[in-house]
Amino acid sequence: MAKKNMIQREIKREKLEKKYYLKRLAIKEKLKETTNFVEKMELRQKLQEMPRNSATVRGRNRCWLTGRSRGYYRDFGLSRHVFREMSHECLLPGVTKSSW
Repeated sequence: MAKKNMIQREIKREKLEKKYYLKRLAIKEKLKETTNFVEKMELRQKLQEMPRNSATVRGRNRCWLTGRSRGYYRDFGLSRHVFREMSHECLLPGVTKSSW
């Protein structure tokens, strides 16, 4: 189980991301359109003034059951430990242990 504060931090990042998404998108579109160097510098300054945690890339995938961030399978939303346990108990449809 992940630490509670790490899970809460991720929730906070998701909220900030949703809050600033449209503002960031608008500034990025303006950056693509402008050719003036001074305007580009001003727009980049506006982006830097926004909270860092509002950036999409700062988010981290976490297991929905344990909150673990490492060994995450996107298809199932689970960490490798939980995935293995659930697949052995036949709780994941279509997943079988390989043998050759």
